[in-house]
Amino acid sequence: MKKPDVLTGEYFVQGNFALAEGAIAAGCRFYSAYPITPASSIAERMALRMPQVGGIFIQLEDEISSLMSVIGASWAGVKAMTATSGPGLSLMVESIGLAIMTETPCVIADMMRGGPSTGQPTKPSQQDVLQVRWAAHGDYEIITLAPYSVQEMFDLTIKAFNLAEKFRVPCFILADEIIAHTREKLVIPEPEKIKTVDRKKPKVPPEEYLPFKPDEDLVPPMSCFGEGYRFYATGLTHDESGHPDMSAKTQRELTSRLCEKIRKNKKEIITVEKYFLDDAETVIIAFGTPARAAKETVKIGREKGLKVGLLRLITVWPFPEEEVAKIVSEAKLIIVPEMNQGQIIREVKAASSTAPIISFPKVGEEPPTPNEILKIIEKNTS
Repeated sequence: MKKPDVLTGEYFVQGNFALAEGAIAAGCRFYSAYPITPASSIAERMALRMPQVGGIFIQLEDEISSLMSVIGASWAGVKAMTATSGPGLSLMVESIGLAIMTETPCVIADMMRGGPSTGQPTKPSQQDVLQVRWAAHGDYEIITLAPYSVQEMFDLTIKAFNLAEKFRVPCFILADEIIAHTREKLVIPEPEKIKTVDRKKPKVPPEEYLPFKPDEDLVPPMSCFGEGYRFYATGLTHDESGHPDMSAKTQRELTSRLCEKIRKNKKEIITVEKYFLDDAETVIIAFGTPARAAKETVKIGREKGLKVGLLRLITVWPFPEEEVAKIVSEAKLIIVPEMNQGQIIREVKAASSTAPIISFPKVGEEPPTPNEILKIIEKNTS
């Protein structure tokens, strides 16, 4: 008996379990990875589930080949993903650039751990924030979503696939070890309630097809291997036919389009959560695990009569600069807790403000706590 693709129901599971089931619900049918803590349990789940849904699971010799095989699978017409952590992401850098240049829809999950280098394999961090944005060389825009709960590991994985398919871009799911291994309630809805997006297909006859000629939304329709269309895909600067073209004009037009197809659609891509911001004088800006502590800080602060609010970044890249700028301009104090030495605060400061912006960096194995954040608020508002 064929088991259902979507395991509708309520579960008490780890974040990595939820991510894997979100990928399957989104239509992922190819998963390739190399074991690495804290992402390995995603591969363990996918090794079980892929055969059940008619998909393919491959454990390859390293992260380089893992992402390269994902790129190949996507061009073969299936939704594909991999998962890793910081050291593995470092090995994927060249392949990320190739996926960007060839406009290959795929999903890369990065379960962050302490670094640099081998670092702390079993400890949480948010030290890959800038890496996922600037890993590849050249000019481009990237999409990165940051879950802060087990439920969002499921929901945002579906969204990541939808955005990757729509805009033909690698999309990152950025979480830390705590979110990956936390056990919470997960609700998987009925399949008909799950919205999925598939890549656009060409509507012209094969003889008229130009594989990198964009539509008005700046995204080209994508034909895959075996669909009757001839195309050429290369990491070299290329024209609309896909063939290499080293001219300044082509380089300018191509890189501009790779950036603008994301920049012009930021309103559709970017999501934030606003929590008690209507009258907030002190605003915490956070994502992932620190946002969990920040939300509790807001509750405690409000009970004490403090006008505290939270702006939670669900989309980290492209950075929600307009939303941040508005909130920052209206606040008297901004606090940015993050599990690194201060990465996202650079973007917050770039949004400019007359309000003081306080960084609360914390590395190691312990995330920021509500009491720690509250002490910073009380010290700077008394």
